[in-house]
Amino acid sequence: MSVVEQYARARIVTPEDPLADAASVPVVLRYDPEADPDSVGVGLPGSLPGPRDWTFPRTLLEQGLRAPVEGGGIRVWPCGRVQAVVEFHSADGVSVVQFETKALLRFLRRTYTAAAPVAR
Repeated sequence: MSVVEQYARARIVTPEDPLADAASVPVVLRYDPEADPDSVGVGLPGSLPGPRDWTFPRTLLEQGLRAPVEGGGIRVWPCGRVQAVVEFHSADGVSVVQFETKALLRFLRRTYTAAAPVAR
């Protein structure tokens, strides 16, 4: 099993954030099956409010691509046919990040490939 790390471009839609006007920013999607096979991680740019790195259940991301879901201070929902929104809540504020759904789907597929047992 290997760690999956994928860089994706995302749009910050939090109005009070200085990056909100930017076309897109780099975001890191992570999956480490040895650390926690049921969770994924998202690394956000440093200037956003709250924590930069979030870890949450992979099922939350999967389900949120089809219908709105929330758990542990994170909300995920589809935004039209080609985008998805992930909202991160902390005591420091809220960060709202918009992704292309295909980038998240590609990442999720890679997590299942990495977690698949190797046949011997």
